[in-house]
Amino acid sequence: MSDSLRTFGAFLQALREHAGLSREEFADKVGFSKHTVASIEQGRRMPDRDFVERAEPVLGGTGALRKAAPHLSRQAGLASWFRQWARVEMTAISLYTYECRVLPGLLQTEAYARAVSMDVPPLPDVNELEERIAARIARQELLAVTRKPPTAFSFIVEQAVLERWTGGEAVTREQFDGLLELIERNWNVEFQLMPLRQPSHAGLDGPMRLAETPDNRWFAYSEGQQNGRLIASPKEISLLQQRYAKLRSQALPPADSLRLLKRLRGTL
Repeated sequence: MSDSLRTFGAFLQALREHAGLSREEFADKVGFSKHTVASIEQGRRMPDRDFVERAEPVLGGTGALRKAAPHLSRQAGLASWFRQWARVEMTAISLYTYECRVLPGLLQTEAYARAVSMDVPPLPDVNELEERIAARIARQELLAVTRKPPTAFSFIVEQAVLERWTGGEAVTREQFDGLLELIERNWNVEFQLMPLRQPSHAGLDGPMRLAETPDNRWFAYSEGQQNGRLIASPKEISLLQQRYAKLRSQALPPADSLRLLKRLRGTL
């Protein structure tokens, strides 16, 4: 976890305790779970703008949290080859992701992120593990509909990814619940499943990400074993956009994907 996240978390906890509120009481007043509040206070999660705006009046309305929030850093815990893309993500107005390996980091629960981090050798040490998870969860602030303008998201994920049961049954159950809640709550998120049987598939060359910046420029990102590549070439981006458009037509429509998710969750 980064020093700035730890500092913000300690500051938040001090303000909450000064206001005479337990963690549970504060969570109820701001409309977030006590687990989310705990993660922010412990420096393991980036507070999104909605959290800061709701917390301000509860903690006295001094504006202190608003002034502190812009100084938070997301870079600790991110792979060196991913950081350029993370900076593009931060200001993107459209983000498209196709994934066939694991659930995209923006959609992962903390438990799922932990399981993924522990599965791939070499095993991280405790500090590295916590930094990696904190950075991944912090990026999820991008999903907030309160961003101006809110980012438009499209995710296409292979059904097999969710049926792998990464982390075991309990982690998978929590991940399904978190994903269903996100899809039904966030109108800026479009989620599609690629069914197990799809004879025609435009994504056989692997995962891809596309981002549109506020000035309507497009970038892409491709990732493999221990490396990642930011793509700015219009020719390459055009090719990936064609592939992504084809994937959208081949995957289940969002409504059908949601129904399938609920059926899969019902089997757990």
